[in-house]
Amino acid sequence: MLAQLYQYKHEEVQFDDNRTTGESQTEDSVNPDSEEYFGADIEDFDAEIWETVEYEGDPIQRRSVTLDGITAISVPQEPTDETDPGLPGYTIQLRTGGGMESIEQAAIVEVQDENPQ
Repeated sequence: MLAQLYQYKHEEVQFDDNRTTGESQTEDSVNPDSEEYFGADIEDFDAEIWETVEYEGDPIQRRSVTLDGITAISVPQEPTDETDPGLPGYTIQLRTGGGMESIEQAAIVEVQDENPQ
């Protein structure tokens, strides 16, 4: 199966003289012309890209995670120690042919069976 998830984390706050707590730091400081800045289109890199979104009036960060070769997906009934109630999502457990992986603070976007029978 192919699974797409959103994973969330708190925005990393760096204090300086020009910003206040809660003010978005990622959206405002990213150079929009990545080709000029990096010498290549940012989508050509295999990089972890977090975007700033709003959740309950505060900025948080979200990234899209796509995983292939998933055999089962489960969400524990009880929150784990890593679950942060201030963020959306849960701990998602993904089983693959090679073992088990957990992704904290994640929400399932879509799951597809690549070989339906």
